[in-house]
Amino acid sequence: MKLKSSYFFTLRENVKDEDSASGNLLVRSGMIKKNSSGVYMYLPLGYRVLKKIEAIIRDEMNKAGAQEVLMPSLIPEEVYEQSGRRALIGSSMFSLKDRFGKPFVLGPTHEELFLMAAASYVKSYKDLPFNLYQFQTKFRDEPRPRFGLIRVREFIMKDAYSFDKDLAGLDVSYQKMFDAYKASFDRMGLDYKIVRADTGVMGGLLSEEFQAVSEIGEDKLVLCDTCDFASNLEVSACVTVDEPLEAFKPLEELYTPKVGKIKDLVDNYKIPESKMTKSMIYLIDKQPVLIMVRSDDEINEVKLQKLFGATSVELASNEVVETLTKARVGFAGPVGSSLKIVADHRIRSMSNFLVGANKTDYHLVNANVGRDFTVSQFADIRNIKPGDTCPNCGGTIHFKNGIEVGNTFKLGDKYSQALGLEYLDAENTLHPVIMGSYGIGPGRCLAAIVEQHHDEFGIVWPKALAPFQVAVVVINTKIEAQVDAGNALYDQLTAAGIDVLLDDRDERAGVKFNDMDLVGIPLRITVGKTLENGQVELKARNDKAIHLVDLHDVVNTVKSLR
Repeated sequence: MKLKSSYFFTLRENVKDEDSASGNLLVRSGMIKKNSSGVYMYLPLGYRVLKKIEAIIRDEMNKAGAQEVLMPSLIPEEVYEQSGRRALIGSSMFSLKDRFGKPFVLGPTHEELFLMAAASYVKSYKDLPFNLYQFQTKFRDEPRPRFGLIRVREFIMKDAYSFDKDLAGLDVSYQKMFDAYKASFDRMGLDYKIVRADTGVMGGLLSEEFQAVSEIGEDKLVLCDTCDFASNLEVSACVTVDEPLEAFKPLEELYTPKVGKIKDLVDNYKIPESKMTKSMIYLIDKQPVLIMVRSDDEINEVKLQKLFGATSVELASNEVVETLTKARVGFAGPVGSSLKIVADHRIRSMSNFLVGANKTDYHLVNANVGRDFTVSQFADIRNIKPGDTCPNCGGTIHFKNGIEVGNTFKLGDKYSQALGLEYLDAENTLHPVIMGSYGIGPGRCLAAIVEQHHDEFGIVWPKALAPFQVAVVVINTKIEAQVDAGNALYDQLTAAGIDVLLDDRDERAGVKFNDMDLVGIPLRITVGKTLENGQVELKARNDKAIHLVDLHDVVNTVKSLR
C-alpha cells in the first residue's frame, strides 16, 4: 500500500464521543468510523486487521474439522417464535415487515437456522457428528451502545454449532472447539481468562466465557490468588464459614427516622454492618418472596432464578412493597411477615442482628432466626466478594474486569427438542440430536487487543495482526534517490511475502512518524540522510532504539525480526 495514492487519514486530536481507549485510537488511526450509535464502518486499515483476526479463527476452526457456511441475516420471525426465544430476546431484536406484511427480524443469533440446516441432512446416527460455522453479521438493539466496538448494535460474529448423538459425543466436540478457541486467542496475543458463566437465554448444560482482561470490561471476573479458579460473578459459588451463635438477647424496637441507607444506620446508630440484614421483596414468576442477605452483601438474581427454576425474577415495585409490608420502602423485614422467606447461608450464622420492622421509621434489633421468624430455605444467593474464600482451594478471591470475546455452550437437546431435530439409532428409535454452540466476536477481539496493546503514541499491534508489518518512510520525496530507494525496498519486501506500507506522502517527517506510531506498524524503515552511506534506519514500534542497516541487508533483517 502506497499512501500517496491510497485512502488513508488520521486524526490529531482525541475523539470526543468515544469512551474507551480502543474506540478513540481506532477512530483516530482511521481504522473505523462511527456511522450511528453502536454502528461502525471498517475502513481499509481496520478491515485488514479484522480479516487477519478472522483468518486466525478460520484456520483453527478448519483444523478442528468444522465446515464453513453462510446463513441469511433476514429471518422470518416465526422461526424464533417456534423455538420460544422471540419473547426472551424481546426488544433487543430488530423487527420489520416485508411488502406483504409478513414479519421478519434481523438475526441476533442463528441457532435456529443451523438446526434447520442440520435437519435437512440428519436422518440416522451414521450422519453424526459434524460441526458447521459461519462469519455473519448480527443485529441487537443495545439500549446503551458504548466502548467503541465492544458494545454495538451491528457486529460480525463467528458462530459454530456441533451436532452429536449423545452427551459423550458432545464432550468430544466441545473440547475440540475449546482447544481451537484457546489457540485462536493465543495467536492474537490476548491476555484472557476462561470463566464459568450463566447459560442465560441460550440455555443448556454448560457455558464458559473467554474474557480478555481489561479495566473497561463490563464483566467481573472472579479469580483466586492461589489456584486457577476462574468464574463469572453471576455464577460463582460462595463459601460460608459457620460462626458460633451468641446467647439470644431480647428483641427490641429501634426508632430510625429518615434512614435511607445502611450507611445511615452505621453512622447514626453505631451498628456494625456484620450485625445488619436487608430484606428485599422479589417477584419470582410474579409471586412475592422475601429475600434476606447480610447488609454488606448483594443479592445475585441469576442464582435466585436458578434456585426457583423461574422464568422471571424482578424486584417488586414500591407500591407492591408498601402494600405487603404496610410500611415505606426500606423498612421491610422478616418478623411477622406472611411471605415465604429465603435467606442466604450467611444469615444462618448470624445472631442478635438488625432487621426492618415492617413499620415506617422503625427497625428491630436482636432478631434471631428460629425464635423471631422462620426461614423457608437457606441457599447461596449472594454475590461473591473480593477477600472471600475460594470455593475451589480455600485461597483468597480477587476481581478483575473482562471483555467477553468468546463463549462456548453445551446446549444439549434444548433446541433439537423445541424444533424437532431427531435421528434414528441402530434400533430405529428416535432421539433428539445433542448440540453445542460456540461464538467469537472478531470486532470485540480487535477492540480488546487495542485495549491491551497501546501506549501514549498509539496502537502497538501484535505482529501477526498489524495491518502492515513494515512501514517504509521516505523523508524527503523531493530527493529522487530517497524515492527510488523507498520504492525499491517496497518491491523487495513485497516480493519476500512481507506486508509493507510505503509512506511516500509530501508530509513532514514528524507527521509521518507520528502516524506510523498511531497506526501501530511493528517495524519502521526510514529512508533519509543515512542513504548517502548506503544505509537506512530501522526502529521497532515498541523500542526507542534506532539501528542502522545496510540497504542490501534490509530484507533479511526484517525477516529475522518477524
